[in-house]
Amino acid sequence: MTGPTLGLPNIPTSDPSRALATAFSWPTWSTDDDTLRVEPLAGLEWSHAVELPHVDAATTPAGIRQAWIHRAPEARVLALYRAVLATEPDAPAPWWLRALHDGLLASREAGFEVEDDVATLLANRPGWVYVPWTGAGEDGYWEFVPSETTAHGVGVPTTVVLTHRHPGWIDVLPAHREGAVQAVVPMDGVPDLAAQLDELEAIALP
Repeated sequence: MTGPTLGLPNIPTSDPSRALATAFSWPTWSTDDDTLRVEPLAGLEWSHAVELPHVDAATTPAGIRQAWIHRAPEARVLALYRAVLATEPDAPAPWWLRALHDGLLASREAGFEVEDDVATLLANRPGWVYVPWTGAGEDGYWEFVPSETTAHGVGVPTTVVLTHRHPGWIDVLPAHREGAVQAVVPMDGVPDLAAQLDELEAIALP
C-alpha cells in the first residue's frame, strides 16, 4: 500500500546523509499557512541515541559506555549521526564519533582503546579522578585534583580530555585560575602523555 505523496524534494542517492535526514522526518501542518511541511526527527532520535542511565559512579570511560551509540552497529550509529548533522551541525557527540565521521579514526573500538589506555595510565596515579557527568553525548574527562587548590586559591585543575581535532587524540589544559585564558597542550598519543605527566602534575595555579 502506497502512502500519500508529500511533495518532498528529490534527494540524489549520491547524498546519503541528506537522504537519511529526510527519512527521519515526520509530516506536520504549518499553523501559519495550513500547508504540509516536514519536521526532522533525526534530532529526536539522536537525543535517545546518546541518552545515558545514571553514570555518576563511573570511574573510567568504560563505565559510561551504556548508550545506544556505544552498543548499536557502528554503521548505524555513524549513519544516524550524519543524518542529524544535516539539521543540527552542533549535535553532541563523543570525540571518537566525530573522528569517525571525519575519516580520521579506523573504528569505534579503536577509540575505546585510546580511552582505555588513558584510563590505565591515569587511574593508577595518585590524584587523578575521572569526571563522567558531562552532557548527553559528550565526553568525560580526567582532572588532577591536587592542582585545583594552592596557597594562591582555588582554580581549574589540570585536565586531560580526548579530542578529534588531531591524531594524537589527547589534549591537556594546565591548571589555571577561573576566567583566565589557558592554552591547550596537544599530546602525541598516550606515550607522549605518559612522558610528560611528571611535568604536568607539577603545574600549580599561577
